[in-house]
Amino acid sequence: MACNEPQPKKAVEYPKGSYGYDAAFLKEHLDNTIELWNEAGARVLLTADYQGRVMTSTANGDSGNSAGWINYDLIATGKFRDQFNPVGGEERLWIGPEGGQYSFYFKKGDSFNIQNWQVPPIIDTVAYQVTHSDSTSVEFSQKAVVTNYSGTEFNIFVNRNVRLLDKAALHTRLQTTVPADLTWVAYETENTIKNMGENTWNKETGLLSIWLLGMFTPSGETVAIVPFHNRKDVKNFITDNYFGQIPAERLITKDSVLLLKCDGKHRSKLGLSPVVAKPVAGSFDFKRNMLTIIFFDIDPNGEYVNSKWEIQKQPYRGDVVNAYNDGPLEDGSQLGPFYELESSSAAKPLQPGETQTYRQTTCHFEGDYAALKALAQHLLGVDLDHAKMR
Repeated sequence: MACNEPQPKKAVEYPKGSYGYDAAFLKEHLDNTIELWNEAGARVLLTADYQGRVMTSTANGDSGNSAGWINYDLIATGKFRDQFNPVGGEERLWIGPEGGQYSFYFKKGDSFNIQNWQVPPIIDTVAYQVTHSDSTSVEFSQKAVVTNYSGTEFNIFVNRNVRLLDKAALHTRLQTTVPADLTWVAYETENTIKNMGENTWNKETGLLSIWLLGMFTPSGETVAIVPFHNRKDVKNFITDNYFGQIPAERLITKDSVLLLKCDGKHRSKLGLSPVVAKPVAGSFDFKRNMLTIIFFDIDPNGEYVNSKWEIQKQPYRGDVVNAYNDGPLEDGSQLGPFYELESSSAAKPLQPGETQTYRQTTCHFEGDYAALKALAQHLLGVDLDHAKMR
């Protein structure tokens, strides 16, 4: 008789690299995970433990590709490091600038090197409060006091909304329709900071920007794609030497598009000024056949903080969009490997009680290569056939 009794169902084990694998891992090791989803297979996994960041997403349910980079070893320890916790996540909230006399990552008098670099707890170790959650949206909030390199204190309140986009909202954002033979996931984050202090934030003592960074899994066939408005002096508005000059074979210009090799093997960073940047950037993984796009707003008259690791002559001539490829540090250690697509808001002199909001949309598309090629051409102005790098 025992042979006829129903057997308990075994938990489905998904392979590493799938969304199901990452979701199970994160739910096992974190206290506060939240999943946004729709019936088409789009999934977005977030956690309040790590500042309301999007840890990963997929277009194809549990068996689909996981888009975000996850630092399994660090998360599994259940502990925080002193300096910085690269736990991963495909969109996290930071504040800028990173370097310079108004930096939030170096103490006054310290030299600008990796040994002195310290990420503020409000964007690294502090858990956020969940103030709303349903199947397609979630809201987080937290408050803190942060001090910049010049000694100025900022009493801030942070609010972060994440919303899974439906087809109509996505088509509005793309200004085109997605081909039927592509699967996709798309979400928008709305990030607000409020001056909770008694003094107005001003340029003379430092301003802060809302900085959004996405960590993605690299491959030997991944390329970041950053379009720009071409002009005779365009090189004056492109920074390609954050961590030393990027080797020529790793950074290629084709017409009005920059291509950065993102294999996680050479530390390099690219930045574009709002003078020449377009409000879109992306990447393509030829190995997984995945097109990633980020959309963001650009304020043509805005002040953008300079994050270079030095005392700056022009602290408000910084970037609006960046691409970063991780690689070994000088001592041979490595944070990743991962690669990043980043965007930043302008920095505003907020009065007490005043707020600033910055939005970014992240999309992943998978499916027929010809359809992906057409979409990349439309959104990024690049022919994928000519974007592949050796």
